[in-house]
Amino acid sequence: MEPPAITRYRRPFLAPLWITLLIALIGAAVFIAAWRNATTTVVVLVHSVEKDPGTIDDPPLSAEGEERALRLAQSLGGDAAHVDAIYVSDDRRARQTAAPLSERLHRAPIVFAAADAGTTAARALRDHAGGTVVVVASDATLPQMLRNVHGVDLAAAPGTDAEVMYVISVPTFGRAHVLRIGY
Repeated sequence: MEPPAITRYRRPFLAPLWITLLIALIGAAVFIAAWRNATTTVVVLVHSVEKDPGTIDDPPLSAEGEERALRLAQSLGGDAAHVDAIYVSDDRRARQTAAPLSERLHRAPIVFAAADAGTTAARALRDHAGGTVVVVASDATLPQMLRNVHGVDLAAAPGTDAEVMYVISVPTFGRAHVLRIGY
């Protein structure tokens, strides 16, 4: 009898195991890359402060409002503060409220129209991902900004007075969290 001929055909016994291991390694690499790129953007929504009583449509700040704007600049513009951008609605009180903070941080505020609050919120989250953004808005704009950034309706939130600021943390993964602070 002749010995059997040597064949070159081998069964791919370990091929499914190697393919599974390769897919697991690629998945782990994608997960690690996504985890390292995960950031949290902090948005601070500040209500514009008291207006000077009068009959004009866009009144300036009152004396108490100027004092509160200075306190806001001291609290948000300290030595350890790192603010990437300041967004201000287009009314006079919001610009005057943000003026001491922008001077203290040496940052020019980005002015937006009250009608564009939704697109401005999306722009702030996109352009300053992983950073801190301060938004000073008027009576009509603040609820819309809060709704667009966090999804909460300000009319349903208790105590919506002018001495409240909202700190919203928006992570890359997961849902946003809001902290309501009186100042």
